[in-house]
Amino acid sequence: FPQLEPVTHGRPPSDMPECGFTGELCQCNWSCFTGAVTILSLIVIGTVAFLTYLVVQSRSLQESMDTTWWKINFEDITLVSTSKEGMHTTVYLYVLSMLNHIVESESLQVPLVNGSYRSSSKQVSGNQSNVHHDVHGTDRVEIPIGIYQMREMLHENLVIFFGVCVELPNVCIVTQYCRKGSLKDVLKTSDFELDWMFKTSFAHDIVNGMIFLHKSPIKSHGNLKPSTCLLDSRLQIKLTGFGIWEFRYGKKGKTLDINKQEDAWALSSKELYWTAPELLRMEDLPVNGTPKGDVFSFAILMRESTPREWPTATRANRVPFPDIIDQVRDGIAVPPLRPLLTERCEPRIQALIRQCWDESADRRPDFSSVSRMLRLASPEGLHMNILDNMVSKLEKYANHLEEVVDDRTAQLESEKKKTDRLLSSLLPGIVVDQLKAGKTVQPEQYELVTIFFCDIVGFTAMSAISTPLEVINLLNDLYNLLDDIIKEYDVYKVETIGDAYMVASGLPVRNGVRHVEEIATMSLHFLSSIMNFRIRHLPQEQLKLRIGINSGPVVAGVVGNTMPRYCLFGDTVNVASRMESTGFPLHIHVSEATTNLLKQIGGYFLVERGTINLKGKGNQLTYWLKGK
Repeated sequence: FPQLEPVTHGRPPSDMPECGFTGELCQCNWSCFTGAVTILSLIVIGTVAFLTYLVVQSRSLQESMDTTWWKINFEDITLVSTSKEGMHTTVYLYVLSMLNHIVESESLQVPLVNGSYRSSSKQVSGNQSNVHHDVHGTDRVEIPIGIYQMREMLHENLVIFFGVCVELPNVCIVTQYCRKGSLKDVLKTSDFELDWMFKTSFAHDIVNGMIFLHKSPIKSHGNLKPSTCLLDSRLQIKLTGFGIWEFRYGKKGKTLDINKQEDAWALSSKELYWTAPELLRMEDLPVNGTPKGDVFSFAILMRESTPREWPTATRANRVPFPDIIDQVRDGIAVPPLRPLLTERCEPRIQALIRQCWDESADRRPDFSSVSRMLRLASPEGLHMNILDNMVSKLEKYANHLEEVVDDRTAQLESEKKKTDRLLSSLLPGIVVDQLKAGKTVQPEQYELVTIFFCDIVGFTAMSAISTPLEVINLLNDLYNLLDDIIKEYDVYKVETIGDAYMVASGLPVRNGVRHVEEIATMSLHFLSSIMNFRIRHLPQEQLKLRIGINSGPVVAGVVGNTMPRYCLFGDTVNVASRMESTGFPLHIHVSEATTNLLKQIGGYFLVERGTINLKGKGNQLTYWLKGK
């Protein structure tokens, strides 16, 4: 019998499979799964949409809050001295006075006011000027647009804009502070003359800033002059005074009233000195200027940086500023009135300036063209800023210094070799090495060396009939000949005194028994060469040498500090000298000690002279060396 399934949970087993006999009971599973997936997807999509909504709302709220990023609380600004230490990041602070009684001149400026503004760990400083309008009367839509434009003006030659303060009466425009002041401060210093490195660097900085400015939504500067060209700590120009003109001036144009009081017009005309003539002719001078007007202002500014002359049309007469502005605006003069360009100004810079201040705005180049012309007119490498130029010069100087050091080192080595050769001609090489090392040269005894002496027979009589110069020429010719000969032998020239010539072998470097052979052969070589020697001033006379040789022990050492000399001491030296003095002309007189050594070596032809009396030595047997 088949095994029965046990009863589960107290019930008998089902009489039908779970999905039926044909699966008809499980057909709803797929549709159920599809429905579950759909519901889950809707939940995910709803969640994502909700999160997106939250993010959008958050950003919208943040943007709403960011609309006030440019507003600065004046209480956060602390006025400080320009010399105050501890300032981290500094900016210029333009204080626009909003008092009820304002100076009528819109362009009038007052001294710099420095301060610190603590926001996001930054500090600021600034400049104060006056305007005649109420900030609350300006268009509330235009101001933020201009401020957002200023926020995008990020360039190395433009000051950084941080924001404004709209609290009456302390309305402020806060921008980057430049520690070195303005170009006006540099130019007005009468005893300070800029060289071309500074001038061209400043010009390139201004042009680069203007190129960026003209390509931006702001389009033009409108107030380019020395006081709006600031210098940072790296002596790099940064332009200021541009943008948010309606916030600065309260309207889109400035009215020029030439009928106003003379003093006020004079003050105003000074600020119009850099203004293009076509702008001066407008009834309402646009505060934002024009790109071509900026080019004109750049030309006047460039003229001010050229070698100093009074900026008028004549050298002798100084035209007042109001008259200058009137004549430039009228344009009646032919050619139009412009500042004088001196002969000291570079010709290519002169041509650039004249093109930039052309009476016709259409003929003036744009700043991109000005940049190209300025690079062509500038010396190589002077298109960088001052610090880069200085670093470049230091690098070139360092490289040049290395070359100079190498060259001087080579010269020093050459001079050292010359000195070594000179010392070697005065002292033995081994002695020179010891002296260069700072050591004391100790006297040294040599057991056996050979000493050679020779002199000119009849030299005293010959000197009597010759001039001193002829005597010097004679000795110089003779010693040059003998010096060339001794180079072929292992000998050392000890000294020459007058017509006496002393040579030794076997010292300072010992050479065994070869010393006697070296001296003997050298002596024969001397006699052979002297037969062909001719005296310049006495060509018919035959120069005759008398030679003496002796061998024996000596002591050698350096004597003296001021003029050290390598000297030989001992009876061997005295006997050699006696051999020379008691010899015959054109003969080699040899002592018995030297003869015995030569006989041991062999190969030399010696003839006995006989016994002679030597001073201090008594009778001595000597020989003549005839050949080899």
